[in-house]
Amino acid sequence: MARLGGVDLPNNKRIEIALRYIYGIGPSLSAKILKNTGVKPEIRVKDLAEADIVKLQQALRDYVIEGDLRRKVTLDVKRLIEIGSYRGQRHRKGLPCRGQRSRTNARTNRKGPKRTVANKKVATK
Repeated sequence: MARLGGVDLPNNKRIEIALRYIYGIGPSLSAKILKNTGVKPEIRVKDLAEADIVKLQQALRDYVIEGDLRRKVTLDVKRLIEIGSYRGQRHRKGLPCRGQRSRTNARTNRKGPKRTVANKKVATK
């Protein structure tokens, strides 16, 4: 099992897919890293040579990934909240902050399933 960027990559996956297990690396960045290092994308992680692993480790040093990236994102959100921007207010309230509608379809960000409000009870005489 290869360990890159502090993450154990799954053995039976192609390296092109396995790199995406690292936080901050998606499809395009994975392809770019493999192209720059000269590692074939179709090789399985278990079949990687030691030299290839070293090349990939050196290439990953150029990018902000895993813990550093998570810390950066958290600090960015805290900064938005502190300065009181619109996006910061939306983060504080737990509402969508990228322009999505919130009248309906904001269940994921508003934490949980729909809660029905009961009708008012009529007082009997």
